[in-house]
Amino acid sequence: MDKLKSQPKSPPKVFANLAEASQWYTQWLRVNALPLWWTVGADHEGGGFIEALSVAGDPRPASRRGRVQGRQVYVFTTAGELGWAGPWRQAATHGLDYAFHNFQRPDGLFRKLVSVESQILDDGAAVYDQAFALLGMAMMHRVGGYGRDLPAEAARTRSGLQALRDPKAGFRETDDHPNQSNCHMHVLEASLAWIEAGEGDWDSLADEMAEMALSTFIDADGGFLREFFDEDWKPADGRDGRRVEPGHQFEWSWLMSRWGRLRGRQDALNAARSLFEHGKRGVDARGIAVNALWDDLTVCEPEARLWPQTEYMKAALALGEEADALAAANGLWLYLQTPAAGVWYDKLRPDGTFVDEPAPASSFYHIICAIAELSRFQAEPA
Repeated sequence: MDKLKSQPKSPPKVFANLAEASQWYTQWLRVNALPLWWTVGADHEGGGFIEALSVAGDPRPASRRGRVQGRQVYVFTTAGELGWAGPWRQAATHGLDYAFHNFQRPDGLFRKLVSVESQILDDGAAVYDQAFALLGMAMMHRVGGYGRDLPAEAARTRSGLQALRDPKAGFRETDDHPNQSNCHMHVLEASLAWIEAGEGDWDSLADEMAEMALSTFIDADGGFLREFFDEDWKPADGRDGRRVEPGHQFEWSWLMSRWGRLRGRQDALNAARSLFEHGKRGVDARGIAVNALWDDLTVCEPEARLWPQTEYMKAALALGEEADALAAANGLWLYLQTPAAGVWYDKLRPDGTFVDEPAPASSFYHIICAIAELSRFQAEPA
């Protein structure tokens, strides 16, 4: 094993400034990633998008999660907004058609899992998956030209979500952690996307999710955000209740910045700043955000997935922290140095080597959102 590769001691310095980073990422996106994930990452016979590609760019079929279809709709509508000349509308329609046909249940909610042959494998409806169906619909509504009444479809899904309500607050997720912050984060994200698409009847749901973050998810004494709670929405017992994820500190920071500006709420903007600073406690000497800390902000899980790097960049840009945004852009670059350009490594070990496994399609949503934020930041007047 190459000793230098296995023991990185300082952050990479690929880009000297954000302008260089934006140029490189935009080129990688348009020339490599978007064409690859449309030509190889889409199922052009059976419909929808596949779950993963190898790091050599070959398809890796697997049972399909509902969330991936909504995320890929987000990817390709965002590509259109960024000016990609490829068939972004065809790709987004391809994914949304498949989601409606194969994942939507009669009650308007979207099921969890189908087989490659579109047989139902898990008919349950997770809050998390509804959020990404709603996000995909919001983005398609924003760009226009889809054949269904998407505000009405989204309202039906939102109505169905009421069945997943927790009697005390928020929603109950359908996995091993029914009381969690993460699914609420994505409901907030989807609600903000609908508001930004001109649909004001999403205001109350967005406000509810943001207020719950301020009152419940963010620790009143520490200022960081917790992951898991008990049935009274107090920190869960044991290790679960102590888990603090840097990536989610950054992702919530980005969302609370957006909501705080929308509502003119200084408390939300202050919370966004606090979350960002706590997330930085999980950024190591390489400029890489690790997976998890304990609630005393010591490292719990030193492995580093790709997605926290994108959230570090987004939050830094939202707060105008250019040095941090550049560090995140340089760190994320490492994950994209794959044998085939346009895919990514997902997990970086503490020794600086990557886990040898396929590139999950679900990560593309994180990557393109970070690139879009970088593009917008560069376009803003000085």
